[in-house]
Order: sequence, then structure tokens, then C-alpha cells
Amino acid sequence: MQSQNNQKLLDLKNAEVKFSVEGGVVNAVNDISFDIMKGETLAVVGESGSGKSVTARTIMKMLPKNSSIGSNFKIEFKDVDITNLTQEQMRQIRGDTITMIFQEPLTSLNPLHRIGSQLIEVLREHNKIDKIVAKERALELLKEVQIPQPEERLNQYPHQLSGGQRQRVMIAMAIANRPDLLIADEPTTALDVTIQSQILKLLKDLQKKYGMAIMLITHDLTVVRKTSDRICVMRYGKIVERGITEDVFNNPQHEYTKHLINSEPSGEPDPYDASNKDYIIQGQQCTVKFTLKKGNFFNQKKTELIAVNNVDIKARYGETIGIVGESGSGKSTLGMSLIKLQDINSGKIFFKDEEIQDYNTKQLKDLREHMQIVFQDPFSSLNPRHTIKQIIGEGLEINRKDLSKKEKDDLIKKTLNEVNLDEAVLHRFPHEFSGGQRQRIAIARAIILNPEFILLDEPTSALDLSIQAQIIDLLRSLRRNHNLSYIFISHNLKVIRSLCHYTLVMKDGKVIEEGITKNVLDNPVNDYTKQLVQSAFEVIGE
Repeated sequence: MQSQNNQKLLDLKNAEVKFSVEGGVVNAVNDISFDIMKGETLAVVGESGSGKSVTARTIMKMLPKNSSIGSNFKIEFKDVDITNLTQEQMRQIRGDTITMIFQEPLTSLNPLHRIGSQLIEVLREHNKIDKIVAKERALELLKEVQIPQPEERLNQYPHQLSGGQRQRVMIAMAIANRPDLLIADEPTTALDVTIQSQILKLLKDLQKKYGMAIMLITHDLTVVRKTSDRICVMRYGKIVERGITEDVFNNPQHEYTKHLINSEPSGEPDPYDASNKDYIIQGQQCTVKFTLKKGNFFNQKKTELIAVNNVDIKARYGETIGIVGESGSGKSTLGMSLIKLQDINSGKIFFKDEEIQDYNTKQLKDLREHMQIVFQDPFSSLNPRHTIKQIIGEGLEINRKDLSKKEKDDLIKKTLNEVNLDEAVLHRFPHEFSGGQRQRIAIARAIILNPEFILLDEPTSALDLSIQAQIIDLLRSLRRNHNLSYIFISHNLKVIRSLCHYTLVMKDGKVIEEGITKNVLDNPVNDYTKQLVQSAFEVIGE
């Protein structure tokens, strides 16, 4: 964190933004004011819909056409009033003295242009330099943001880079012209914990090197506490609390701030009957391979990727097993293999002592009643054309044809109540719900057949902090009430700590460490596990 600086860089006064939408007007930002000092990091926190991203776009003059700004609004940057600048005048500021990076760099980078040409364009837009000099500078920037093989990256397209590499490119573009203010809108939310840690450390180092101020928009309180000097807490378009970061965390005044801080995953998993030595699901020496094709149509080469490499895993009745690791570690492929949504190349899978790896479609249909899955993104896993009643009742239509229509309807309503949703939602569609509500619907669909085992694949990663806490509490209560067994796949070690009895750490398709969750997270043995734990709980290294 930067030391406090009394020299004001940006002064936002009475920002009020409304959107004209079908059916009325939405008050997105409601008369807020704050300032940012030179060289400091100001964190703006809040949940989805709080107005934090709209505030950033107001500063950048990047609001959509259906927006309107209040008449009392004023913004000064470096003691100059920029309130009424035209888009052409703002273009001189954007990308030069004020820059912005977004949550998902793939949507911000042009998929049709190479990385090098996009960097060169940014440099030449604000500097009178030729292409050769701009290309040299672009290469320097990629080295500065520590991208591996920077010379090769210049000629690559965005889709050829990993998420962390794309975010580094966005940072390179943002710092290309040495801005005074960098607005970072959820820059690490979509990244694995170790990549998140690297990106935050990179931003911190660049800030120190160039004396740059950062406005950090996030809902991750661990990131806020470790990286910011001051904090503004937003809710419903208003700032409900502000102050020096450590003061706000140690002594929050507003109930919503207290609620956010208390929503951080905490506690330990509920006990289960560890004396029961019977396993509901087992994978023995499971291996999954994929054939990858490289090159063009005339010169195609095939390579083999071992996604899961000789892995053993087992879960007792009532136990929650955690699988952690970064993207590409094989954790989701292993999970999909266990419930037969992905075939294994070798090994054995047992469900309730029955060998199931060679089950046919008919046998699997009967098995689905006993094992279910909840995915990371409920919106893409729920049929947008079906009502909630149809979505939740789909399993009953296939597996419980013995039930009457009334019995099915009663069971759907009972299941909705279990996930704390009202019966009034039955005839609505998925797009009419928030992310947390959609995840409750997905969980209701999974539990209506009264399964004994559920695979949970990153079910909380796309949710706000307090919604995460609600879903965790719901999963805990369902496990207790139904004696469910879970396998919980995640890269959020705080969630793993609070839910899982036993944890496996995966890297490059192999289990490199496993044990009782508390032991693995408190006393990791493997260097990779140590790195994961440090990244998750300490965020950035000094």
C-alpha cells in the first residue's frame, strides 16, 4: 500500500446517474462524492448492482446512450474541470492520463488483431512515434508486465493467451502512456488465486514505480484489506461508509459494511460420522486423456493431453471432499468422470460398491436419481425457455413417472421451500432471477430426486460475497438434513476450509497433496500447496 498523499488527483462531486429502461427509470448512482489522492489506492466495494462500475464509467465518460447525469455533477482532474468535455476531448485523456482495465480482458481486446498491433495503436494514439519505435516500446511493456516469451506474444491473438496473460496485456496497454490514474474494475475476479496474487503484486509494483493512483473496484474484501489505503463502501448507488481501510475493517460503522465483512467464508465443516468406513463413491487409478490437434488443415499434428493422471479419490457417506487447483489442473475433468459425464481411459469408478465406469445409457439413467451435479454458472445450465417449475420438475418426469401430477407439484413446492425460494416463482423464467437465486434453483433441481451424492463444480465463484455465504449455509443445512455426500470443486480455499472435511490438491492432472482440510491448509507440505495457500489468504507477497 502507498503512504497517504495530501495532493488531490481526482475530485468527484454529486455524481448522479439514471438509466431509462423499459418500464421506468433506474437510479444507478445516487449523489455520491469522493476524491482520490496522488499515488494512493482507493477501493470501491459493494455487491452487484451497487453502482461501483457505473461510477467508474461516469469518470471515464463511457456511459451508454440510455443514461443521464444529474445537473449538480462535477469532476475535477489535476485541478482542471473536465465535467463538460466532449468525447473527442475525453479521448485525449482516456488511455493517456486516466486508463481503465476490466474484469474480462477477452471481451476488451480485439479478437481480430494481434497483441502487438493493439499495443502499438495505444502508443501511437497519444505519442508522435513511428511504428518501429512503437513496436520496441510494446515489447518493453510486455517485459514490464512479466509475460513469458514476450517476443512471441506480440504476434499472437488474444484467444491464444491464458486469462492471466490477457490481463497482463490489458495492464500493459493501461500503463503504456504512464497514466496518473488507473481504474481497475474487478481485475482479478475471473482468475485463479495464484494468478490473482501475481496480478495484484504487479499492479502494486507498477504503482510504486510510476507514482500512479489506483481506483480498485472489487467485492473481494481480502484484496481490499491488503492493497488499498482508503475504502468507499457502496450499496444501492450510495456510499454508505468510507474511511482508512484498516479503520473500516477494525471498526465498521454501517450495518451493511458489518454484513459484508461477516460474509467472508469462515468456520469449519459440520461433523459427519467418520466411523462409517463405507464409501459412497470411489475413483481408483482414474486416467483421462484428450487428443489435441495443432497446425492447419494440410499440416496437422496431434498431441496427447493427460488431463487426469492415475488419480485415487473416495468419499464416505455424509462426507464433503474438496478438490482444489488452478485452471487446467484436471479437477473438473476428474469430477465429471466420477459421475460419468466424462469417460475415463483407464481405472475404475465405484458408486455404492458397484463398478460403474462401463455403465450403458439405461444403467446411467437409473443412476442419475442417486447422483447429481450443480455447475458454476447456473444461467448457462438452466434452460432459458423453461419455467422454474419445468426446470426443477424435469428429473421427476424422467425418473419418477409413478408419481401423480399433484404429488409432483407438491414435491416441487416442498423443494423450493428447502432452498428458501417462494412458490410464487414457479412460472417465471431463469433470466428474471439474480445469480444467487438461479443457483438456488439449480440446487433445487439437484436435490428433488433425493440423491445421496452431489458434485458441486465451483458453485459459488460467480456470486457476490454475501450470496456466497448464503449458498454455503444452504449446502451445509441440506447436507445435515439429507445426509448428503459432496465433492466440492473450487479454487477458493476459504470456501474449501469452511465446507470440506478432506481435501485433494491437484496440479497437471495429478494429486500432489491430500489430507484433512485443516491440516492441508494450515500446514501444507508441497511447495505448490504452500503457494496456493499464501495466494488465497495473504493475497500479495511483500
